[in-house]
Amino acid sequence: MLAVPSNTLIRDLETAPPASSGRGRRPQRPWQRVDQWAQALGDDAWRRVDVRDGAKGPLVVDIVKRRVVSRTPRRQQGDEAMVVVLRDRDRDNQQVVKVDFSLSNAAPETPLWQFARVATAEHRIAACLQRSKSEAGLADYAVRHGTGWHHHQTLSFLATWFLVTETERGKKMDASDDVTTDTGGHRGDLVQRVSVRDDITYAA
Repeated sequence: MLAVPSNTLIRDLETAPPASSGRGRRPQRPWQRVDQWAQALGDDAWRRVDVRDGAKGPLVVDIVKRRVVSRTPRRQQGDEAMVVVLRDRDRDNQQVVKVDFSLSNAAPETPLWQFARVATAEHRIAACLQRSKSEAGLADYAVRHGTGWHHHQTLSFLATWFLVTETERGKKMDASDDVTTDTGGHRGDLVQRVSVRDDITYAA
């Protein structure tokens, strides 16, 4: 998914093209700014998705997706893609406080909850990158070629992954429950439970 500005021009491929007069070129669907296109959608076009549990309660967003083509910087028609629009509402008065626009090369049949989870993962990714820099040496390298840089980045990310998973494991009440911290309603697929033998003693 690629975040795009609100003035990105798109053609909605899921709407009927204008009627042809029978003469000249067949008329094309009009170009529209993505923000104006989203504002014109009816309430029935939006779906509310419970993404995950957050620090202040469930993270719930309104989301819509459509097959579109966008206009390139050279004012040409680009490839077919999915436009995904997310609306965040205030928890108290339910007013829309933020709207995010993205283009995706995912398959049209991709479910909305997957788009929502990816689009709202930005702050988690930023936190992981910061942890990689401060605890796993992501930014501390001195290399002479690209291969060495890639090796360093790979090892730093592996170390960060280990730190994150061990931190999450330590937060769980039951050490034998190795399931993701999200509640069952927020998972699209089941995570296999891994049992730990009761006769193993862990050193403090």
